[in-house]
Amino acid sequence: MPTYEYACSKCGHHFDQFQSMRDEPLKKCPKCKKSALKRLIGGGAGLIFKGSGFYITDYKNKGMASSAAAESKAPAPKAAEAPAKPAPTKK
Repeated sequence: MPTYEYACSKCGHHFDQFQSMRDEPLKKCPKCKKSALKRLIGGGAGLIFKGSGFYITDYKNKGMASSAAAESKAPAPKAAEAPAKPAPTKK
């Protein structure tokens, strides 16, 4: 069920209401009790993804998966070698 946003044009009260899509829009303000409520147009909450791996397992291009696997198997470039420790000096 969606959450709708309402604002009263008389007292300025602003609130959200969780209600079914089939319910009629509210008309009476819970604060001032006047019939001056307007349902506002909101952007919504957006999508909420739960779980792990949804991108790789569900939506990623299969061709990208094989090229990514090939990159991970390629030998890594050698890092610069650390300088050797200087030999101890004789006294």
